Amino acid sequence: MENITLQPTMLSPLGGSEAPADSQVFTPKGICAKLIRFKVENNRITYLNFTGGCDGNLKAISALVKGMELEQIISTLEGITCGKKNTSCADQLCKALHEYMAS
Repeated sequence: MENITLQPTMLSPLGGSEAPADSQVFTPKGICAKLIRFKVENNRITYLNFTGGCDGNLKAISALVKGMELEQIISTLEGITCGKKNTSCADQLCKALHEYMAS
């Protein structure tokens, strides 16, 4: 019998491909999602993936921000809360983008 090694694949809601090798990784705080991976090209989001959290909502956020300029994403989503939390996945994405822009 042949030995077969399976490699886990990170699927993206923005096209179903593996996360780009040069994607940014952000660990959010205070939300259900455990990790945010994103890629920026020419000041626009080209890849976004959340690990954990509300699957449908996060796929929607990912689809809606694709191609948007970082400043527009921040001005639209920053400060949004989730339930009784003082932050949300969208707000944590903005924190990730602020951190990226400052680096």
